[in-house]
Amino acid sequence: MSIALHEWGVAELATALAQRRVSSAEVTQALLQRVREHAHLGAFVAVDEEVALRQARVADERLARGERAPLLGVPIAHKDVLVTRELPTTAGSRMLAGYRSPFDATVVARLGAGGDGHPGAGAVTLGKLNCDEFAMGSGNDNSAYGPVRNPWDPARVPGGSSGGSAAAVAARLVPAATGTDTGGSIRQPAAFCGVTGIKPTYGRCSRYGLIAYASSLDQAGPMARSARDCALLLSVMAGPDPDRDATCLDRPPEDYTRGLDDPLPGASAARPLQGLRIGLPAEFFGDGCSPDVQAAVRAALAEFERLGATLVDVHLPRTELAIPTYYIIAPAEASSNLSRYDGVRYGYRAAQYTDLFDMYCRTRSEGFGAEVQRRILMGTYVLSHGYYDAYYLKAQQIRRLIAQDFLQAFSQCDLIAGPVAPTVAWRIGEKTDDPLSAYLADIYTLPASLAGLPGMSVPAGFGDGGLPVGLQLIGPHLAEQRLLHAAHQFQRTTDWHTRAPASVLPSCQV
Repeated sequence: MSIALHEWGVAELATALAQRRVSSAEVTQALLQRVREHAHLGAFVAVDEEVALRQARVADERLARGERAPLLGVPIAHKDVLVTRELPTTAGSRMLAGYRSPFDATVVARLGAGGDGHPGAGAVTLGKLNCDEFAMGSGNDNSAYGPVRNPWDPARVPGGSSGGSAAAVAARLVPAATGTDTGGSIRQPAAFCGVTGIKPTYGRCSRYGLIAYASSLDQAGPMARSARDCALLLSVMAGPDPDRDATCLDRPPEDYTRGLDDPLPGASAARPLQGLRIGLPAEFFGDGCSPDVQAAVRAALAEFERLGATLVDVHLPRTELAIPTYYIIAPAEASSNLSRYDGVRYGYRAAQYTDLFDMYCRTRSEGFGAEVQRRILMGTYVLSHGYYDAYYLKAQQIRRLIAQDFLQAFSQCDLIAGPVAPTVAWRIGEKTDDPLSAYLADIYTLPASLAGLPGMSVPAGFGDGGLPVGLQLIGPHLAEQRLLHAAHQFQRTTDWHTRAPASVLPSCQV
């Protein structure tokens, strides 16, 4: 039976390449063709076919010599906030138009050719993916290069800020992609596009080479069709980076694919999750969550019960404080991180100005988009003299209380589950004039980010308009293995993660 190359996931593709049933050059060429065919989605902002095919040929030569690496020859793509030596990196902003980094981000190097003592997994870089400018947004309609369109309905957003990554995976342009999550920017677009994505524990993946938005929150993670594929990528991405990122945890790499198919200790093959306690926060299932999303999430939770898990009620009483807390802390850090873009050292510089001060003002006004300017202004305000104690310091105190809420909840359960977002994807432009309504869409993802916890989105059915709904799973610190195991067992008995939008057209087959 012939199989379309774009339908293979990461694990299947890696196996086929290792067995020489297909070449990396063939797969790369087929996916490049799909990228051209689906340019209307706006998922990619940079593609260099010559670079991609050269990397594919090198991978084929290594495979022919019998070399083995976890992702050798598998094409993937990177969110445009992760710097790459062979492709431009713009962070979706006019401010960095045409910028080329002299080095690869740590996670890019680990997934690809490696470097500085790390062998690299051998993946081929297909291109760079569109994102909200400097990762600031919930819809991927804040990019200087235009909005990304949701493959399930091109009139709707794919979620943000990693919307290009989610759309590319959902449309079968790549089997997997990197994303970054500051307040939900992997989980929410994964939910809106019907793919799987995981935000690791803060510090699990190096932030070296990740263009900073909010340094105490930013975290890179993988997006793919299945939990198994995410586990394969995360096994490569995670690990200490002591010479480059002081916030990266000093924990050895793990093989997150290990034991995914096995039932929990003491459980049976028929009920592999027996003994797993899943907490349901009442705050995640209130009136703010739309009925169609609630119905899909409840149906998914019933499947977890059939797999042996026990559902328990828990409380996260400070959930409603997550939005004001996040939108004080993140803009404050952004105002500091983005102060370096001044038109002096690198990046955009205004063409006309009268003096140095005017050059600063014009450069930043012209180079940054409206949402970035809004957050810089908010952040500068809360850090200013007379307001630091009233806003920023108080937000940090509430952040600690939110983390304590999770500690209390995890004394009663092993994982926490709920919706990723209150609604399905909204129409492009619908929230442009009302940014607060877009901020509210992050209500269920922000608490885990503020607490530095791992969380993931798992496809869990469809809501109004036939649009995807994501189930969010949150674990204690360093519980990525537990999250991925539970998600994989769920995906073994459901097929939501295999569903493809109608925009996926026939392509090359083998």
